[in-house]
Amino acid sequence: MNAVRRGARSAAVATVASLCGGVLLVTGGGATASPEAAPRAFDDACGVFPGAEGVPAGAASLPDQRAWNQDVSQSPVDPDSDQIISYINSHGDSELHPDFGRNKKYGIPYVKVGAKTKALRVKFRYRGESDPGKYKVPLDAPIEGGKNGDGDRHTIAFDTSACKLYELFGAKPRSKSWKAGSGAVWDLRSAGLRTAGFTSADAAGLPIFPGLVRYEEVADGVIDHAIRVTFESTRNAWINPASHCAGDTDSPAAPSMGMRFRLKSSYDTSGLTGQAAIIATALKQYGMINADNGSNWFISGTANKRWSNGNLNQLKEIPGSAFEVVQSEAPVETC
Repeated sequence: MNAVRRGARSAAVATVASLCGGVLLVTGGGATASPEAAPRAFDDACGVFPGAEGVPAGAASLPDQRAWNQDVSQSPVDPDSDQIISYINSHGDSELHPDFGRNKKYGIPYVKVGAKTKALRVKFRYRGESDPGKYKVPLDAPIEGGKNGDGDRHTIAFDTSACKLYELFGAKPRSKSWKAGSGAVWDLRSAGLRTAGFTSADAAGLPIFPGLVRYEEVADGVIDHAIRVTFESTRNAWINPASHCAGDTDSPAAPSMGMRFRLKSSYDTSGLTGQAAIIATALKQYGMINADNGSNWFISGTANKRWSNGNLNQLKEIPGSAFEVVQSEAPVETC
C-alpha cells in the first residue's frame, strides 16, 4: 500500500543535463539517451531502459535508470547493511512475500499500446510533480486492485511504438479522460532521472514497470532486472535513481527510497523449484530496489492466471536476514 506524502516537496528545480557512462541524463522532463545506449531485449522492439554493459562487475549500484539492468551480484555491501536489515525486520514482517499471483486483486497490471492508441487528458491532484500532456492510457486499461479497488490504483501503459511508459497513481477513468493522484511518462531509451524531490506514479519517484516480475519472463527462465520492493518504515531520504522520499523517520538505520538490496550469495536456494527458483536467482544477481511504503519485503509482479501460487509460496520461507544492502554510487539525499 502506498502510504505516501505525495507532493511533500514540489519546488521547481532547473533542468540539468550531465553525461554519465555514455548516457545523457536530464533531470526533469524528457531525457534522451546517447547513441551508445542501445535498447535491451524485451518482447517488443523497445528495451526497458539502457543496459549496464561495460560497468565493472564489482561496481556499486548505478545512480540512474541503468541500475534496473545492472548485475550487482559482485557489488560491495553497504557498511551499514546489518543495521538497516535489523531495523527493517524490527518494524514489520521479516520474511519475503510475493505480492502477486493468480488472483487479479494482487499484482500491478499493465497494457500494451501503440501508435494508433488515443492519448487522453489526465487531471492530477499533484500536478506540480506530474508530467504534463496527454497519456496513452485507454479508459479500459486494467487498474491495480481491480475496477473498484481502494488501494494505490496504479495503471501502466507500455507504448511499443514510441518506447515510452505511461504510469498513473490513484487512477480513475472518467467519461473521456482520467483523474489521478500523480503520473509520469518515461522514455525507455533514456537513463535520465526525474527532478530532485519529485514523485512519479510511485513514492520513490521511480518507474514501476521495470521492477515488476512478469510471468512471461519467468516462463522464459530468466529475470534480468532488479525487482520492486516495499517496506513499512522508511527514511526521509532517497538514493538515485530514486528522486523522492515519503518516510516516517529520520533514522539512518531505516531504508531510503531507491536503496538496493540483494539475496546473499551464501543463502542456499537449491531447494527451490520452478517459478520461485527463477525469482530467487534474480534476487541474488539483480536484487531489489526500495520503491514505496508498504508491507515489509513485499516484491511486486503482475497478476496472471498462469502463476502457481503454491510454487510462489516457497519464497515466503526466505527470511529478511538472508538479504543485504548493496552499496550505491549515489549519496543519500535527505528531505
